[in-house]
Amino acid sequence: MSESRSPLQDEYLASLRDKNARVAIFLVNGIKLVGRIQSFDTYVVMLENSGTQLVFKHAISTVIPQEGAAAEERARQPRSADQVPRARVAAGVK
Repeated sequence: MSESRSPLQDEYLASLRDKNARVAIFLVNGIKLVGRIQSFDTYVVMLENSGTQLVFKHAISTVIPQEGAAAEERARQPRSADQVPRARVAAGVK
């Protein structure tokens, strides 16, 4: 007998929805959407922010809880010279 199980992505999205967590959704084209997951199905995620957006799953690259998204965004920011490790500064590399 085959047991019906929901895919891992459904469990993850349901957990975020049930916690009413703010999430950052990065699309494959690099656009960042922020909001709360209202609902989802096999093909789409309904994201609630200032309105409601229907986001097709095939366009989604990454879903990150908002506190994780802030760290991700900081990692993408270029560093200033005083934040570059000393060995790289001495070598003239930024």
